[in-house]
Amino acid sequence: MPVDLTVDGRARTVQRDGVSLLEALRDELGVRSPKDGCSPQGQCGCCTVLVDGQPRVACVTAVRRVAGRSIVTADGLAPEVVEPLAHAVLAAGGSQCGFCTPGILCRLAALGPRPEPAAVDRALLAHLCRCTGWQGIRETTASVSRTSATTTSTAPATSST
Repeated sequence: MPVDLTVDGRARTVQRDGVSLLEALRDELGVRSPKDGCSPQGQCGCCTVLVDGQPRVACVTAVRRVAGRSIVTADGLAPEVVEPLAHAVLAAGGSQCGFCTPGILCRLAALGPRPEPAAVDRALLAHLCRCTGWQGIRETTASVSRTSATTTSTAPATSST
């Protein structure tokens, strides 16, 4: 049975309802930012996306459970949300191979513009990064929090295509 949902601001239909959200995004819709790091265990956080603004591990979420809902991947985060985070990740050395970065960016974006360090620590517990420690990522979030003067949105980016 087809499943209708919104992905990164665009109405989309998935033809197979018996797959995970991760499989639907990557295999059927061609969205590559959510990564498959441990599927179907839901332990590494590489496939984290936002479902109606809340972080969700896509590899253990049945696509039929998100029918009619809004899915935002790292690709769909608004530029004013993702660009400061991405630049700060690079500046603080918070990413090495980058495999887990899209999921981490989604989870950090959900925290809002000025998260408390304890909230960042709790959020990062849901992610497994094999390359780097969390200090760089914590510094990333702290630097963005200090310089952010506007309210952060997790609204999807708009496309002119």
